[in-house]
Amino acid sequence: MTLTQLCTFIKITETNSFSAAAESLGYAQSTVTMQIKQLEDELGCALFERLGKTISVTTSGERLIAYAEKMLQLERDIRLDVTDEDDPAGVLKLGVSESLCINRFPKILMEYNKNNPRTEIRIQFVTHENIPELLQKGELDMVYTLNPLIEDERIRILHKKREKLIFCTSPDHPMAGKTIREKDLKDVPLLLTGHNCNFRHMLIADLEENDVLPNIVLETSSKEILKQFAQGGFGVAFIPEMTSEEEIKKGILKRLTWKGTDFPVYSQVLIHKDKHQNKAINGLVDIIKEAG
Repeated sequence: MTLTQLCTFIKITETNSFSAAAESLGYAQSTVTMQIKQLEDELGCALFERLGKTISVTTSGERLIAYAEKMLQLERDIRLDVTDEDDPAGVLKLGVSESLCINRFPKILMEYNKNNPRTEIRIQFVTHENIPELLQKGELDMVYTLNPLIEDERIRILHKKREKLIFCTSPDHPMAGKTIREKDLKDVPLLLTGHNCNFRHMLIADLEENDVLPNIVLETSSKEILKQFAQGGFGVAFIPEMTSEEEIKKGILKRLTWKGTDFPVYSQVLIHKDKHQNKAINGLVDIIKEAG
């Protein structure tokens, strides 16, 4: 059993295709087929059901996935940490919230790449509900997220910073520049994040507690779209402050002064509780802390 075979196996489970896995890995399809046959022969079981052109993972294959992911993660850890050099070489799989990627994380990543040119960072957007599982399975090495404080026995918080959620709209909107509470949002067109977003859940719960029926005219996971609609005067957007700093500074969005319930959210750096903090992780955490 080799790491190459396990990598090929995982890629097939991700693509549901031998040919797609071969193309992604840069192999001939016959090479992929041979690697899986050798792995199946060694383990003494079938890993895939082959039904014409369709494949599915067998029960044995499902059990192998968790072990394979752990072994491949361990290989990444070794390459990043077992070195006498200050700039580790290898792959760091990072989950990031979309909000942080709008203006904060690109600068952090540029600084990290300058100091760690041999470390490849692979980025995946994440939502709050699957973060612990992705870290536990080894699909991600680290997560940089914007959410209410995530407390889970499976994860460890390496850094957290209090952030703000704000209401903003166009300078010409009737509510621009006003001081508001929950009751002032009655019948006001609201531009909100999608159903899976904690920001939306926090606001809706707060409005319901104050007997205010929200008038939601737009729901989208894209903060950029929310800002565009707010600038166009279509309503009041409820978004992280960090995603709208430039627009507010330029005067194309106007922030409302909120005197209602507090909405505690944090930018957080998370790893699995058993994850070794290698040089690559520590280097990135240090830059995130310095960035504020």
